[in-house]
Amino acid sequence: MSATLLAPIRLRRSGDEWLAAVLTWLLAAALLVFLAWPLASILVKALQARDGSFAGLGNLLVLAAEPRLRTATANSINLAAITVAIVLPLALTFAFALTRSRLWGRALFRLIAGAPLLAPSLMPAISLVYLFGNQGLLKHWLGGMSIYGPLGIVLGEVFYTFPHALLVLVTALAVADARLYEAAESLGASRLRRLLTVTLPNARYGLISAGMVVFTLAVTDFGVPKVIGGQTNVLALEAYKQVIGQQDFGKGAAIGLVLLLPALLSFAVERWLARRHGGGMSGRSVAYRPGRNPWRDSLLWGFCAVVSVFLLALLGVAMAASLMTLWPYNLDLTLAHFDFDQVDGGGWLAFANSLKLATLTTVSGVVVVFGTAYLMAKTPAPRLAAGLIRWLVLLPMAVPGLVLGLGYIFCFNDPDNPLHALYGGMTLLVAATVVHSYTTAHLTMATALRQIDPEIEAVARSLKRPWWTCCMRVTLPISLPALFDVARYLFVSSMTTVSCVIFLYTPDTVLASVAVLNMDDAGDTAAAAAMATLIVASSLLGTLILNALGSWLDRRAQAWRGA
Repeated sequence: MSATLLAPIRLRRSGDEWLAAVLTWLLAAALLVFLAWPLASILVKALQARDGSFAGLGNLLVLAAEPRLRTATANSINLAAITVAIVLPLALTFAFALTRSRLWGRALFRLIAGAPLLAPSLMPAISLVYLFGNQGLLKHWLGGMSIYGPLGIVLGEVFYTFPHALLVLVTALAVADARLYEAAESLGASRLRRLLTVTLPNARYGLISAGMVVFTLAVTDFGVPKVIGGQTNVLALEAYKQVIGQQDFGKGAAIGLVLLLPALLSFAVERWLARRHGGGMSGRSVAYRPGRNPWRDSLLWGFCAVVSVFLLALLGVAMAASLMTLWPYNLDLTLAHFDFDQVDGGGWLAFANSLKLATLTTVSGVVVVFGTAYLMAKTPAPRLAAGLIRWLVLLPMAVPGLVLGLGYIFCFNDPDNPLHALYGGMTLLVAATVVHSYTTAHLTMATALRQIDPEIEAVARSLKRPWWTCCMRVTLPISLPALFDVARYLFVSSMTTVSCVIFLYTPDTVLASVAVLNMDDAGDTAAAAAMATLIVASSLLGTLILNALGSWLDRRAQAWRGA
């Protein structure tokens, strides 16, 4: 009889568990509203004609029939494939130098390689114009070729995608089993054969993942082709022209669906590889430590130096030109180009809006990301809500920023939408930016939380302490390093994003990255370079501040735990 009486008690949730369940459902609802709903709106709009009537697959058939759009599709695929063919060998060799050699200045090279992440994608295009444009300092290097077109797009995309590929490949090469190399060497395998039979096969998952990331970024990027594409049309530009220029939302949505295909394909291949990929290290593995090899290390140092010069040139030329009177004829230093009130594009309001967006995105994003990851990992979340969140948090990884922006304009610009009032406001810009960056941030936080012993929560429950007490006093202090990694990522992404917000701003909420585009369109290239320079400086300063704050809080947390 006692067992009968106890059965319903075990099924009954406590008050704090009910709160966790309610919060989990609220977070699932927020992801449905700000992610699934906009993407569904693209599908609906793609099936409508310009007058709003049902067109079925008509828009897609029109796309397939128009020579202009077929050319744009071919250009996007070809330029992305060329970018992958250039970036993968460069990033693989750079990653090999960082992880498999005794490279002098490794920390400096790693810092330089990550510098493009601090800049909007338009910045390398502006630098290429200053270097190789009609008045470029080095235009004679091209031997009569024009930088405005495929050459400029590929060079700009190489700069933009290189650090993304490097991050993946450094992770793939960072861990290796020394026993494999010892066995290959004992069998008389040369260094080249060891590279081909041991190193590359073990890194194949990283290579394919990096290639997919680069291809997707290059196909869907908007900034580089807009600035330096010339007459070369690509799909991302075509979507922009259809929505902004032609006001043909149905055709713009259809192009958005086409842009979604390479990202979905990349995501599907990455998931398939992840299931088939086994761990390269076991409990008996011996970590690989590169030995001394002066010839190898010298050659790799020279290679890294050349790549670093390329990256610094495309980052630094625009910054230098913003401080010069008239590049390349009058190189006297001046701050006149930072007087943004004298040019179109948004002025200092745009820069202030970007700082506001980055701050709000960082704060709200950290709260939402940590809250979601904690509720999923450390509380008995409702099964349906948890399954929904697990599916939705991976979706932004497969959705390009331009496609997400299209979804937001179709969804929230609809007067019949009860949330229509959000359109054009800072709240919607923050929501779009958080959603666009959500997958990486969530996976980072979830990984950190899984490394914390679940017995901590079990002990807290046995002591009848609510989950938020354990969270604030134990889990949160332990998770601070990952939390500040997420904060830095969100801040930099918010300062540099273009494609995600290009459809969502108003004159009152124009952003610095959009102002760069508008200034360049108006012919004020020096002012555009100056605004891009401020974005880089702000991204770097924000990163340093978050680093310092994270270190201080981590020391306080360690002192508190020690006490």
